[in-house]
Amino acid sequence: MDNISFSEILEEFLFEHSLTQTVFAQRIGIKQSQVSEWLKGKAKPGYDMLKRMSVEFGVSADYFLGITEKAK
Repeated sequence: MDNISFSEILEEFLFEHSLTQTVFAQRIGIKQSQVSEWLKGKAKPGYDMLKRMSVEFGVSADYFLGITEKAK
């Protein structure tokens, strides 16, 4: 996963899990517009949000950080 951006990782995750931005946002307690900003590469989630995403979806934070290729 060399040099893959967070926005690319998130886009792939949403696609592979058939999640809309809205559903993803609702599950982690944020607005859809924030997810949109992440996908555009204009912002990135902080530590607390990465932790929330990992717990909610049962995915290693390393996956969202681009350290590992596997979501589980």
